Amino acid sequence: MAEERITPVKKTIASTGTVPISDIIFSTLGHWPWILLSVAVCVSIAYVYQLRLPNIYTRCAEILIKDGKNDKVVGFDDFTGLETKTNLSNEVLTLKSYDLMEDVVKRLNLEFSYFYEGKFRNDVAYGIYLPFKVEMPDASAETACSFRVKSNKGNITISDLSAPGIAKSDKEYKGKYNTPIATPVGNIVIKPTAMYTPGENIEVLVNKSTLADATNSYVDRLNVEITNKETSIIYLSFPDQSAQRADDILTTLISVYNEHWIRDKNQIAESTTNFINDRINIIEHELGNVENDIFSYKSSHFIPDNVDALTGMYINQSQQSAQAILDVNNQLSTARHVRQSILNSANSNELLPSNLSFPGSDINGLIGQYNSAMLKRNQLIDKSSEKNPMVATLDNQIEQLRLLMVRSIDNAITTLNNQLKALQNSEAQAMSKMASNPSQAKYLLSAERQQKVKESLYLYLLQKREENELSQAFTAYNTRVVNRPGPSAFPPVPNRKNIMLIAFLIGLGIPFAVSFAVQMLNNKLRGRKDIEDLTPPFIGEIPQQESLVERKLFKRPVYKKGIVVKEGKRNTINEAFRVLRTNVDLMKIHKNEADVIAFTSFNPGSGKSFLTMNLGVALALKKQRVLIIDGDMRHATASSYIGRPESGMANFLAGKEEDVHSLIYSYENIPTLDVLPVGITPPNPTELLASKEFEKMLEELRKEYDYILIDCPPIEVVADTQIIDKLVDRTIFVLRVGLFDRSMLPQIEKIYAERRFKNMAILLNGTPTARGRYGYTYGYSYSYGYGYGYGYHYGSDKNENA
Repeated sequence: MAEERITPVKKTIASTGTVPISDIIFSTLGHWPWILLSVAVCVSIAYVYQLRLPNIYTRCAEILIKDGKNDKVVGFDDFTGLETKTNLSNEVLTLKSYDLMEDVVKRLNLEFSYFYEGKFRNDVAYGIYLPFKVEMPDASAETACSFRVKSNKGNITISDLSAPGIAKSDKEYKGKYNTPIATPVGNIVIKPTAMYTPGENIEVLVNKSTLADATNSYVDRLNVEITNKETSIIYLSFPDQSAQRADDILTTLISVYNEHWIRDKNQIAESTTNFINDRINIIEHELGNVENDIFSYKSSHFIPDNVDALTGMYINQSQQSAQAILDVNNQLSTARHVRQSILNSANSNELLPSNLSFPGSDINGLIGQYNSAMLKRNQLIDKSSEKNPMVATLDNQIEQLRLLMVRSIDNAITTLNNQLKALQNSEAQAMSKMASNPSQAKYLLSAERQQKVKESLYLYLLQKREENELSQAFTAYNTRVVNRPGPSAFPPVPNRKNIMLIAFLIGLGIPFAVSFAVQMLNNKLRGRKDIEDLTPPFIGEIPQQESLVERKLFKRPVYKKGIVVKEGKRNTINEAFRVLRTNVDLMKIHKNEADVIAFTSFNPGSGKSFLTMNLGVALALKKQRVLIIDGDMRHATASSYIGRPESGMANFLAGKEEDVHSLIYSYENIPTLDVLPVGITPPNPTELLASKEFEKMLEELRKEYDYILIDCPPIEVVADTQIIDKLVDRTIFVLRVGLFDRSMLPQIEKIYAERRFKNMAILLNGTPTARGRYGYTYGYSYSYGYGYGYGYHYGSDKNENA
């Protein structure tokens, strides 16, 4: 027997492979009903989901924070220290503070939330949609509860009441509008709003939160940020189910912020006014005493109003000294009074007057720091207590500032006393030269000097008081609304169109994702592309005949036997066997005797018997003499095609029959096709196949046929195939799609390289049938490719069931 010369080639065969994306797409599109179902389910879920989601409206506002240095009153000095440069970051924190929002919650009664119960969600009732409001006069800020209010022709029914520590019951509490209704959580008063229609039937769910919970909830939702570092504009936004409530919250928040700012700024001015009024009262009393003293002295000594002037030079010198002494005395008086106020324990929590005249600039700065610290301390005590650690810290800071101010004022007083002594010495020198003047003139001059000192200080304080009053009258808000609360540039949340679009895309993507996962997890042979790198010759591929497959859920398909090759049929599978027949003819080795071809595989159920029988029919239809030998003496699958007679090859090899020709059966109405069955299953099939009788039988039968096809068992199960292969001319190795493990592909390559089987060739069985462009199971690139030009265009076997 001639044998093809094969040069072993060492190749590395990948046991696994990735499926092209295009194949996955086409494969998935082939199952378009599942795609429609997935899209329908996802869109339905998204529709129900978006029906349950409430609409969230984001409202926004923009305010301009004014720079304090630009808000001065024209014509007045900057004497109270009220105008300071504004820090935008501090204002952002202030706007988002708990205290401001707590005031907003109290003013708008936001502890109460009202809802209309819907089929899918509860809708907020607020503003023009709220028919009544609830008041709980007995409830504290820590009270939380929920209940249902029904209004039927003016009659009120409260039900489903629940609160912490109170078990929910079905008891109902009835009453009228504007009348307290007694409940376990206290009296509840229902007051109609302007939106209430008498006689209307209304049902509203009411939820009361604690003041702290409500405030924290709104603070968390409030967004305050600086839009541009180059400007002093602050952007405020607030999302809520009610657009009107969001607008009211932003508007009220801005108003509360302005009120708090004005209150803080005017507090220092009020303290300065009180100090000035106290000093004016003291100066008025002292000035009156000096004037009375002068009047009494002149009256008792009969001195006229005009006293002879002293010598011009001495008088001028005396006047200059007197003026300087006057200024120093003013400063000394102010410094001593401020020092007395600092050391007076009764005024320990009071603010100090600012921007009074002192030598040097450090005292005014310390007073400003002292007033700021005292203001913060008083605010903290109002909201907490003196045990607050921050209050203790501020007390330490204030005490240090007091010590620094006293030390600075003492230094200033020492300096002023030195100046006063120098001026008094200068004045004394001038007065000594005026000794010749009458003593009355000297006395009056001294008294008048005191009068001028008091009068000057009195006028100074009057001026400061008026300026301070004007500053309070002209104190403007720290903000200016640039954009009033209104809709933001963002659409309401959720965006229902986007939800439906995303659901559609997810529904569309799930089938493709599942298909991709299935393909990636599939380790079985998928089609011809998986064996393209194999060295053994490829002899053909046979598509899957669905009419011969019985599929059960979660079970491996069961492949039925059957003859699908029929004369005159031009469907896909018939064309595939004709191609296989042509390839077998082209590879024929012997011209005058039969080529013996063995069919084997790795796996049971690969379709060897089916392929052997149908190839035999295809060859016989071409008038070739064909003998099919059932070499699988254990299962005798090929024998079952002719009814599995009790006499066969096993009988001949066992010596029970002398003539093998008497055991050969003709197949149905095909005269050139014969079958040699197994007969009775022998106990020693391997020994029978290894006997000389089997070799002699083949040599004798070679002369009578053109082809002898032997259906062999799988190679890894028994040794029968290796024994038979020594006597054949060619071995066709069957690989079944969906059954053969791709990890065994390197083993196929190794078998071929080691020449373990005669003239080995690969036959692919069970290729998924292509359905148009989109494939059937594993994708177009893995499907059987004979559909174009054949198939149902030229045949009429759509309903064929072989």
